[in-house]
Parts: sequence; structure tokens; C-alpha cells
Amino acid sequence: MDLIKSWSNIYIEAGCDEVGRGCLSGPVVAAAVILDDNFEQSLINDSKQLTFKTRMNLDSYIRDNVKSYAIAELPPAFIDEHNILNASIHAMHCALDKLAITPELILVDGNKFHPYNYIPHQCIIKGDSKVLAIAAASILAKNYRDRLMIDLHEEHPEYGWNTNFGYATKRHQEALIKHGPTKHHRQSFRLKYD
Repeated sequence: MDLIKSWSNIYIEAGCDEVGRGCLSGPVVAAAVILDDNFEQSLINDSKQLTFKTRMNLDSYIRDNVKSYAIAELPPAFIDEHNILNASIHAMHCALDKLAITPELILVDGNKFHPYNYIPHQCIIKGDSKVLAIAAASILAKNYRDRLMIDLHEEHPEYGWNTNFGYATKRHQEALIKHGPTKHHRQSFRLKYD
């Protein structure tokens, strides 16, 4: 199924997505993308549907062939203070702040968003598998965050962040119980013990 290239066919649209909401460690990362009219890429899809290698190969193509893109991250301390939903939305706002072009319509993956600078927005459930700009944003955000977690793994290899990227795998949870949290862990998130 081809992804929708333009939702409105009228406005300058920015697709937004975030990654890292369900993680025990690391930041929440959001990206915003404004497509070029000539943008064509049949491989782009929801980042969760793509292999690591395919996503990384698409990264530079997206960056080089869109009108504007931006990426923003918010650390665990911000997530702990404001909760993960608000942090995710704020990260999307921060990415929108950094765009070189002001959008006229914001397309958001999911069902929750806070108004941004009086610009209309549209929440789209599973938008990253329906709308090309959101899918492109999901890829940029996921690649950025994956690279970051691979780098942080060098500091703390016991948690396996180079493969679990901060998600609550068995190895990650066992390492947390054994070694305790790092400054990269979200203090407001709790393990579910059997």
C-alpha cells in the first residue's frame, strides 16, 4: 500500500513522530519532516516495520531530499518531571521549533497532541504506516535514538542498550535489579516484578 504523500493537498504539512516512549532508559526523541513535492521513496514505511539496515540506509536519503527536517530529544529527568506523554508531545514541539520552514498543518502519529503555535494539527492513528511525512519522521527519530543508545552502551554495557535500545527486555530488567539505575534511566518508570 502506498503511503499518502499529502493529507490536505493545499497546506505545507509537517509530519511528526516520536520514539522511546516505552523505554526504561534514554531520552524520548521526536522528528518533524516537511516533504519536497518531488519526494519519492517506495521503501519508506513505519520505522518499526523496517530492518535496522534498511532504516539506516534511508536516513541520508530522507535528510537530503526533504524540504526541511528537525530532530529533538528530551532527557529522562524531563520525562520524570512531566510524564512520558507530555514529554513526547513537547519533544515534537521542540522538533517543530527547529524546522527551517513553518508548516501550515501538522500531521501527528497517534491520538494525542497539544496545540502548537496556532497551527492546525491532525492526529492520525498508525500515521507512521499511512502518511509518508510521518513515516519519514519516524525513521529519522528512531535512527537518531538507536545511535544514541548504541553510544551509551559503551558506558554501560551491562544493560545491553546496543540491542534493546533501552526497552524493558529480560536482560535489561535483570541488569537493573543487579546494578541499579544509571543517570540515563527514568526514575518514574517501575519494573513489574512477578
